[in-house]
Amino acid sequence: MQYIYAFAEDQTLTNTELGGKGANLAEMTRLGLPVPAGFTITTAACQRYLTNGQAECDFLKDDLMKAVQQLEATTHRQLGNPEQPLLVSVRSGAPISMPGMMDTVLNLGLNDQTVEGLAKQTHNPWFAYDCYRRLIQMFGDVVYGIDKSIFEAELTALKRAKQVTSDTDLTLADLKQLIQTYQTLYQNTDDAQFPQSVTAQLTLAVEAVFKSWLNPRAKTYRRLHEIDATMGTAVNIQQMVFGNYQGQSGTGVAFTRNPATGEPGLFGEYLLNAQGEDVVAGIRTPEPIATLKAQLPTIYEQFKTLANQLERHYQDMQDMEFTIEAGQLYVLQTRIGKRTPQAAFKIALDLVNEGLINRQTAILRLKPAMIEGLLHPVFDPQALKQAPLLLTGLPASPGAATGAIYFDAQQAQVAHEAGEKVILVRQETSPEDIDGMVVSQAIVTSRGGMTSHAAVVARGMGCCCVVGCAQLSVDTDQKQADFNGQLLKEGAIISVDGHTGRIYLGALGQQTGKQQAALNTILDWCDAEAPIDVWANAETPKEVATAFEFGAKGLGLVRTEHMFFGPERLFKMREMILADQLSDRQIALAALKELQLADFKAIFELAQDRPCTIRLLDPPLHEFLPQATADQVALATALQISPAEIKRRIAAKIEVNPMLGHRGSRLAVTYPEIYQMQVLAIIESALAVQVEQGHAVAPKIMLPLIGTAAEMQLLKQQLTATIDTFLAQQAQTIAYQIGTMIEVPRACLVADQIADSADFFSFGTNDLTQMTFGFSRDDIGHFIGAYQEQAILSSDPFQTLDQDGVGALMRIAIQKGRQTKPELSIGVCGEVGGDPSSIAFCQALGVDYVSCSPYRVPSARLAAAQVALQTRV
Repeated sequence: MQYIYAFAEDQTLTNTELGGKGANLAEMTRLGLPVPAGFTITTAACQRYLTNGQAECDFLKDDLMKAVQQLEATTHRQLGNPEQPLLVSVRSGAPISMPGMMDTVLNLGLNDQTVEGLAKQTHNPWFAYDCYRRLIQMFGDVVYGIDKSIFEAELTALKRAKQVTSDTDLTLADLKQLIQTYQTLYQNTDDAQFPQSVTAQLTLAVEAVFKSWLNPRAKTYRRLHEIDATMGTAVNIQQMVFGNYQGQSGTGVAFTRNPATGEPGLFGEYLLNAQGEDVVAGIRTPEPIATLKAQLPTIYEQFKTLANQLERHYQDMQDMEFTIEAGQLYVLQTRIGKRTPQAAFKIALDLVNEGLINRQTAILRLKPAMIEGLLHPVFDPQALKQAPLLLTGLPASPGAATGAIYFDAQQAQVAHEAGEKVILVRQETSPEDIDGMVVSQAIVTSRGGMTSHAAVVARGMGCCCVVGCAQLSVDTDQKQADFNGQLLKEGAIISVDGHTGRIYLGALGQQTGKQQAALNTILDWCDAEAPIDVWANAETPKEVATAFEFGAKGLGLVRTEHMFFGPERLFKMREMILADQLSDRQIALAALKELQLADFKAIFELAQDRPCTIRLLDPPLHEFLPQATADQVALATALQISPAEIKRRIAAKIEVNPMLGHRGSRLAVTYPEIYQMQVLAIIESALAVQVEQGHAVAPKIMLPLIGTAAEMQLLKQQLTATIDTFLAQQAQTIAYQIGTMIEVPRACLVADQIADSADFFSFGTNDLTQMTFGFSRDDIGHFIGAYQEQAILSSDPFQTLDQDGVGALMRIAIQKGRQTKPELSIGVCGEVGGDPSSIAFCQALGVDYVSCSPYRVPSARLAAAQVALQTRV
C-alpha cells in the first residue's frame, strides 16, 4: 500500500486520503502556483499507527526516506548536510479542517552543524540561529511535551536581562546563549537532549503529529463539530521558506473575503521578519494585509491575483497562508475559510450572484446551527450610552455577551459547571484552551489579530470574541487583569461587544439580533426545495409574531395552559379547579372564557389564514394550585373558604404519578365543561377575526393524551356538538378541525382506529419519548451524560429523535392512520421538530410538517431543504 505521495505526483486522491491541506497543496502545485515542494503521508498511515498502539513507524521508514531523497533532488538540498541544508516543516492535515487542534514542527533539519551551514549559506547568522532556537522550542513542546511557557519564560528573562523588548533586538551571542539554555531543558526527557540526528527529528515529528489526532483539544473540537474520530490526520512534509530571513521577508494569513462579515476583498494580516506561527499564535500583533500594498506593492498585487484564482477554482472563500522570502512569494496552504454565520449567508448569496455556484449548492454549504448563531444578540443602545467603557480591541467575532471573567480554561470550565456565565480572558489563547473556550460566553485576548487562534476558533463556534486589546494586561498567577488602568479580579462582571470590539464594566441589557437580507433570500430558496413545511410552537402574541417573521407556515402547537399563569388568570383557574359544585365551576369558567377569547383573537389576527393548532388543557390540575401555606391561606381568604377546607381540596387533587395521571383528555372525560369552554372561546374568536378581517381562519383543535379510539370518538362528538350549536345560533360557518396529539405508545398501535374520528395527527415527541423510554424528561439530565460517554445512547432522545424506538412507533402510526384516511394531515410538534437529523427522518416518514420554537424555524427551513437536496443526490 502506498502511504506517501509527492505534491507534484499524478494522483486522484481526495481529502479523505491526503487530508485537506495535502490535497490542496497537490492541487495548487498542479495549477502552477508558487508552492514549496513536499510530500504527504496519508491518513491511512495515521490510522495504522494509532491502531497498532502507537508503535514506532517502522512500516513507513523506507518510504519516508525515499520521499526525502526525492525532495532533496527537487530542491538541490540535503537533509542534514551542513553545506546545503534542507529544512522542512512537518504539519498535520485532517480531512476536515481543524485549525490549531493538532501539531506542527517548523525548521526541522537544524542541529549544531547544519545551523552553521545555514548561517554561511545565507550570510545571515542571526537568521540561522533564530530558526534553530525556534525549532528547539517547538520540538520540545510538540514531541517531548515540555511546556512551551518554560521556553517563553527563558526568552523573556533574557530580553529583560539584555534590556530589550523585541526578539529581533537580541544579538547573535544572545541567541546562542538562549539555544544553550533551551537545550538544557531537555534533560528530563527520555533522550535527555535535543536530537542531533535529523532523521530522528523527522521520525519523531511525524509520530508526534499522528499522536496529536488523539490530544484532548482535538477530541473536543471533533465532538463539537461532529467530526468522525476514525479519520486520522495526514502529515505534510514541506520545504521551509523563511519569512524571518531578511529585508523583504514576512509571513501572513489572509482570506479572500472578510470572514466576519462576508464582504468581498482581501482580509488578513502579516508580519515582516516572522514565521507563520507568530501570526497564528497571536504572539505579536500583526499588520492588516492592506498595508502590504504600500510596503511591498508588487508582492501584494501578485498575492491578490493568486487569491482570486484560488477562490474561483475552489468556488468558495479561501483561507490562505503565505510566506515572502527575500521578495519571493510562496503559498503554503489554502483551505475553505471558517466564517461567522453572518458571513456564511452573505458569501453564499454573493457566490450565486457572481455565477460561481447555483442556489442548491449554496443551500447545501450552510449549516442549520449557523442560523441560530446568526440571530446574535446586541446590547441595548440606551444601556450602551451609560456603560463604563474599559477598552477597545479588535472585533473578531460578533455577538454581545455578559459574564464573569476567568483567566484560564480549567477555571472557566469549573465556573461554567457551577452555573456561571463565564468570559475567558487571556493574553492569547492556544489550542489547549479549547475546553474553556467552548463553555465561554465570550473570549477576550490582549494579543493577536483577526486571524489569531482565538479569533478563528470563536468564529467557528459562533462565540463573541474581541482580540488584540493592547490596553489589557493579564496576570494569570494573581488571577487578575488590568483593563486600561482598572484592575479586575477573577469573577468580576464585564460585557463584551463582538460587533465593535468594545468591552464594558458590568452587565448590560441585550436585544435580539435582526435577520439579514441574505438569510431571508436563501430561506426563500429553501422553501422552494423542501417538500415538508415548518410550523411553530408559540402561544403569546410576541412569540407568534416572531414565528411568522421567521417564516413559519402555521402554528403547530399553541399550549393553552401557558395562558393561565397571570395573577388574575391563575386565581380564576384555582377557583375553577377547587370548585366542588358544577355551578361554581361554570362561573369560574365563564370568567376564564373571556380571557381566552382575547388570547385566541390576538393569535388568529396574527395567523390570518395560516393553520393554527391549539392544544386544549393538558397538564395535571394540581400544577396550578398553591403549595405554600401562606399562599393557601391567601387563596382561602379570597374565596371565602376556611384554610382547612382549601387544604383538604388541594390534597384531594394531588397524584402519586401526575404525568401519567389525571391530565390531558382525561380531564375532559371527567370535566367536559373545561374543554367545552375552550372550544367555544376558540371558535368565537376565530369567527370574530374571520368576520372583521375577512381572513379564512383555520383553527385546528388538538386533544392531548388520547390513548383509545373511544376517547377520541366521545370527545369529538361532545365538542363538535358544542361548536355546531354555537355556529347554528350565529348562522355562521367556519372550517375547523378536531384532531389529536399522538404521544401515548398505545395510540400509535391503534392509530387506524383513532383516525376514524381524528381530522389530523400531530406527534408530541416529548411525551412519546418519555413513555417509550420510561425516562423523565425533567430528570434525564442526571444520567444522560453517562449514557452518552459510555455509548449507550448517542444523543439525548428528547433533543434528537430516537429513530429505532420512538421512530418505529411513529412509522406504525402513520401507516395505520393513512390506511384509514389516506390524506390524513400529520405533523410533529415536539422539541425534535427543530433538530436537523430528526427532520430528515420525519420527512422520510411522510410527515407533512414539523413544528418547533420560533427561533428554530429558520434553521428548520434550511434543514428541510437540505434533506430534500441530499435525497435527490
